[in-house]
Amino acid sequence: MSTRPFTAVLFDLDGTISDSAPGIVDSLRYMLDQLELPVPPLETLLTFVGPPILETFRSALHMDPPTEARALSIYRAHYLAHGVLDSRMFPGIDTVIETLHRSGVPMSTATSKPETPATAMLERYGLTRDIDVITGASDDETRSDKADVVAEALRRLGGRGFDISRPVLIGDRSHDVTGAAANGVPTIFAAWGYGQPAEARGAIAVAAQPLDLLPMLLPDHA
Repeated sequence: MSTRPFTAVLFDLDGTISDSAPGIVDSLRYMLDQLELPVPPLETLLTFVGPPILETFRSALHMDPPTEARALSIYRAHYLAHGVLDSRMFPGIDTVIETLHRSGVPMSTATSKPETPATAMLERYGLTRDIDVITGASDDETRSDKADVVAEALRRLGGRGFDISRPVLIGDRSHDVTGAAANGVPTIFAAWGYGQPAEARGAIAVAAQPLDLLPMLLPDHA
């Protein structure tokens, strides 16, 4: 392990492990319809995939607190019933995670998605056997900022005795890069996800597709 650049790997979920935009967008449209609010075009809705959902409600949809609370309730119910199942793994990411696991590299998710749907999604993909810790937003959204999620992922890994001296985050949005950096963690940008190229600013490397991660994370497997 001493020849490896990283001792632990954190994975974003939406846009990194999972192509989950269809279910998220559908639930957002349903929520906006229920609130009788305008539904933005698809290209705008896609920018909402990844960042904390309450951040989107506040900054992008300009909701006041009562509307925000109602919106979250509607969105969450629809997403848990329908949206979480409307997703698929990005090709090759399962190979990356399985290879890291077999190589003894500790892993956690670090997602702004609440842990209940995150766990359901990962169980459906069969990835919970390889990922050591599932860390995400708390179900009540009190922990949803990416920096807080990354800190919690590191705390949980460290609490289990894993070496977190040289962690790295894999993510596809600018808030992944900045949230990791707030904890002193570098990011490898997942270019196959939903972020724009400019969002990679600050990342230490860019991976064009999931399998490109292996020589970056496991040089001895290159």
